[in-house]
Amino acid sequence: MTPDSSPQQQPSPQVDLDLDLDLRLVRYFTVVAEHRHFGRAATALCIAQPSLSRQIRRLEQQLGARLLDRTPQGSRLTEAGEVFLPQAKALLRSATQAAARTRAAAQPSRVTIGYTSGIIVTPAVREMRRLHPDAEVVAQHLVWNDAHAALVEHRVDVAVTRLPMRTDQLHVTILYDEPRVLLVPFDHRLAGKESVTLDDIADEPLPRVSDAAWNAFWRIDPRPDGSRAPDGPLIEALEDKFEFIASGQAVAIVPADPRVDRVRPDLTTVPLHGVEPSHVVLATRADDRSRLVTAFRKCAQAHLAPPVPQGQSSSLRQPPPSGEGSVRR
Repeated sequence: MTPDSSPQQQPSPQVDLDLDLDLRLVRYFTVVAEHRHFGRAATALCIAQPSLSRQIRRLEQQLGARLLDRTPQGSRLTEAGEVFLPQAKALLRSATQAAARTRAAAQPSRVTIGYTSGIIVTPAVREMRRLHPDAEVVAQHLVWNDAHAALVEHRVDVAVTRLPMRTDQLHVTILYDEPRVLLVPFDHRLAGKESVTLDDIADEPLPRVSDAAWNAFWRIDPRPDGSRAPDGPLIEALEDKFEFIASGQAVAIVPADPRVDRVRPDLTTVPLHGVEPSHVVLATRADDRSRLVTAFRKCAQAHLAPPVPQGQSSSLRQPPPSGEGSVRR
């Protein structure tokens, strides 16, 4: 059956070829839609509220439809606004990807390395710069749950982060494992113990995030016996987690890091036995065959390893052999 004869095919809509959308206005609209408030959106965009209102009116005039209604509580999407919002987000994503891919084609000697909190990529970045002096090697910090989006949206070319994370459209290589430990306030009843088990924290609340896979792994929820981990505060930022723990509202299961007492001297860690380690991984786009991405993967496998506890020789660090733990998604 040809496309013209398909009974399910609908007539093509009439398109206004003169319509020239300003992407800046489209972005303003998505921010207002997100905040549901012109004042808060204007603050987020760092522009004056009257100016933002004028820009939204310009967009509505271009589209020939009202997108937002003001209410005593702020603003709400009209029916047309509800239809336009997902299209606007897709349009902005496409524009970002198009710009990134164009820059990549015009700047083949640039690679951006993303990394999340608690992971040091400096040794691999320095080696990469030594081996490829012609290349621009940029390191960029990512928030804990941004690695997948940063790669797919071409904001970074490589992400060094921890599992669990979304791996669709990505190639993922395990670099090394880290034991998991319990993070507690310095005056907690478990502080100073040689080690603890899940039984010792059966009644201790643990922080939560909006990511179900993260909660399952880092809260060990459910527990091996089927019981559920007690709910602690809902967090977004790492600093908030530290504050909740230091104030005695929760404890947390975290990667072993001897530097934690230098970040917060009122916190300490205790070895946690009977749980699998966390995995630090290098992720790239599955279809990326860039020579610089391939080169950085080799540098990371050779030079990245867990932090060395105080008093322990760096020769005891043993990252997996090159390629070990590599998985494709």
